[in-house]
Amino acid sequence: MAQLALPSGGLPRFNLPELPINLTDIDKVSQETIGSVLEQARIDRLTRFVRLNREAVDVDENRYPALRGQLIAIGVSEQMVARAQQRGFRLLSRDRIEGLDLSYVRFATPAKMSLSDAERELQQIIPDANVDVDHIYFQSGAVSLPAVGSKAPTITGQTAALGIIDGGVADHPSVRGRVEQNGFAKGAPSASSHGTAVAALMIGDGEVNGARSGANLLAADVYGSDKAGGNASAIARALGWLAGRGVSVVTISLVGPPNALLKNAIAAAQRRGVIIVAAVGNDGPAAPPTYPASYAGVIGVTGVDSRNRVLPEAGRATRTDFAAPGADIMSALGANKRDKVRGTSFAAPLVAARLSTFYPRQSPGAVEPAVRQLMAEAVDLGKKGFDPVYGHGLVCGNCGR
Repeated sequence: MAQLALPSGGLPRFNLPELPINLTDIDKVSQETIGSVLEQARIDRLTRFVRLNREAVDVDENRYPALRGQLIAIGVSEQMVARAQQRGFRLLSRDRIEGLDLSYVRFATPAKMSLSDAERELQQIIPDANVDVDHIYFQSGAVSLPAVGSKAPTITGQTAALGIIDGGVADHPSVRGRVEQNGFAKGAPSASSHGTAVAALMIGDGEVNGARSGANLLAADVYGSDKAGGNASAIARALGWLAGRGVSVVTISLVGPPNALLKNAIAAAQRRGVIIVAAVGNDGPAAPPTYPASYAGVIGVTGVDSRNRVLPEAGRATRTDFAAPGADIMSALGANKRDKVRGTSFAAPLVAARLSTFYPRQSPGAVEPAVRQLMAEAVDLGKKGFDPVYGHGLVCGNCGR
């Protein structure tokens, strides 16, 4: 039960330590026990990921994985760049994210300096800038889905209210001809089981019936075959592409730590009128709050089982807004495969698809009324009214079942 997926594209996947219980006995086990097991599993998973990908990945001061030897700075002047270069920070690029009107600078860290030490030093050199590492984010499906690995089909010219930032989408019959894809990592777009499952739950028609069956979708693959795929800068660029293409609701079923570039990118997209729906993750209630689900204005989604109980492995955002089915739901896993999936990853697209029916185009003034319409159809769970576990309640309760 307690499995988490690492990025697709040929990277290793690890089954995490199983809980010392069966699903049928879950009511007999304390949340404290569940939380402690999952928290240790989270730490073990990240540690092993970094160890097996040291040539591309390092850790920040809080031990979160990030791109090795690189820092990102926002709000940097030419004078700041010159000061940084004088202290051994080599300028790698000046980047601008189209669609978000957001610019940043990428520096290489000095040789033999750890990533965390370099971040602290660069922030001291340019204190008026916002300096951060390029964190890596992980897909938040509770089952470790196999990679598909084939080149994802790429069609162009689609118009869509819905978008996803994930792995690539396979050519499954339920979504065929209605997904336009773009790659933001080495080898992308490359079909992945996780991205395919998320897409089918949103727009699937036929073998898998999505929450908005028959709609079009724009899919941004931020993993491809890159060992450091799923990084903050890739997600930010993907968000810029989707925002620029007019997508009104974006699903991000990825989890990681707070990041300066990602936070700025999300805020810029929200100013354009893009609603972002994110999974709260599957590291358990004892894990730190996950991002981007915890950013202001992002719709955080948890998952429930067939009895409408919150999944024991479901994480917590600083605010959980809605719940949706996250267990025993059927989705596509490849061009010719479908199966049951589990995790908050697969609850988030159900909420996003329903929300898009009330919010078909970018319009900042229409965001709140659209969310209120979704609240009106949500079924109250847990404590009466809004509560921190289920938010405003269950959306799309029969979807995927």
